[in-house]
Amino acid sequence: MPVRVKICGIRNRQVLKSAVEGGAAAVGFAFVAGSPREVSPEDAARLAPHVPPAMLKVGLFVDAGDEAIGAAVEASGLDALQLHGSETPERAAEVRRRFGREVWKVLPVAERADVAAAFAFEEAADRLLFDSRPPAGARLPGGNAIAFDWSLLAPPLPKLPWLLSGGLTAGNLEEAVRVSGARMVDVSSGVERNRGQTDPVLVRAFLEKAAAL
Repeated sequence: MPVRVKICGIRNRQVLKSAVEGGAAAVGFAFVAGSPREVSPEDAARLAPHVPPAMLKVGLFVDAGDEAIGAAVEASGLDALQLHGSETPERAAEVRRRFGREVWKVLPVAERADVAAAFAFEEAADRLLFDSRPPAGARLPGGNAIAFDWSLLAPPLPKLPWLLSGGLTAGNLEEAVRVSGARMVDVSSGVERNRGQTDPVLVRAFLEKAAAL
């Protein structure tokens, strides 16, 4: 079965078209102020009608309040809410109850203890995403083009579906999947020609690689 892919940081029709035609399982909209991939609810609303029903629309949020999340959900009909900040299990469960959407919790990883922390979200989230812990002084919690030691994702792991993220490219995807055992991955910086500028050609190359694994 091919590795499933979420293309994150969608900001325009051209990139979305490449993700759709390449067979991505999900696309991500970053509702994160100050991110080079930031979109507004209005931006996402213009793109959402061009996402096929079978493809998940995922909204990325960092310690967002209910009002901000609600505006994005209402505008673009998100299927899942990806929490990329310091949200607690209690907050994740609250978001899931309030909005009736899947909640994906991102865990920053640099050591085995970071992976163990994911067990606290087993009852609060629907899916986990293991990403690289941002370097000291980084302004954003993700999309920093840094990979972590994939062997840290050895069992035991929480009994939830999960994605691998952090510094993935078409060039290292096969090794990342082999070492981590991931069957779904999330990519943003690895398909950009410049920070925040996703390249449809790189999107297609990444999806082609994933389909062959």
